[in-house]
Amino acid sequence: MRLRNTTWILTGASRGIGRALALLLAERGARLVLSARHAAPLAEVAALVREKGSEAIPVEGSAGRPEVADRLVRAAKKLGNFTGFIHNAGVLHAGPLLWELPEPHWDEVMEANVKAGYQLIRYAVPELIQAGGGVAVFFGSGAAESNLPGIGAYAVAKAAEEHLARQLAAEAPEITSFVYRPGVVETRMQQEARTAEGGAAEVLHRVFRGYKEQGILLTPEESARALIRILEGDPRRFSGKVATWEDGA
Repeated sequence: MRLRNTTWILTGASRGIGRALALLLAERGARLVLSARHAAPLAEVAALVREKGSEAIPVEGSAGRPEVADRLVRAAKKLGNFTGFIHNAGVLHAGPLLWELPEPHWDEVMEANVKAGYQLIRYAVPELIQAGGGVAVFFGSGAAESNLPGIGAYAVAKAAEEHLARQLAAEAPEITSFVYRPGVVETRMQQEARTAEGGAAEVLHRVFRGYKEQGILLTPEESARALIRILEGDPRRFSGKVATWEDGA
């Protein structure tokens, strides 16, 4: 798959893997609609993309809101050759046990991971089908298959998001829809888990500080580069399935 002159919506673009993906896509000549909830870091990434010679439109706000998802798709159509979306955005809220987690935090996790995926499908997929097809990438996690105390909402959300990707593949065979599990990456979520507070804090400290002490954390750039290799190869082979960073290593 050639990325030059394609247009992508990228959520969670202001930091971590999303930021790394934005810069790598720009280096390959892709145009980008960048999504994040905070304007200043999002504008910074958009400026870096433009410095690499690619077009970028930043759209502030949660992609879980219908008006934001609509703006993202409209912007992608404006840039031309709308190819697909990469839903990288996510919220963790690590530490509390399920019954300790405030309801607004539960809602935020679900909106960032699951509802945003649904809204992207709702607004983007009809346009992609009309254009003859496209690509939908949903960031998954091994947490979708585990029950580590203190990240329950995130694990539930990732299980739902991964199912959403498979459901899209079943309902819209024109769309290459797959899950990308990025590996254990040094991001803000890792830092949050290492310093978590709440009923499961001790467990999270042991697990996530252990990752860092063992030196097994990937950089955001390493994980992003693996996804780029998958997209440049034959992403269709993963439609309805899970791809991991090792598949692009």
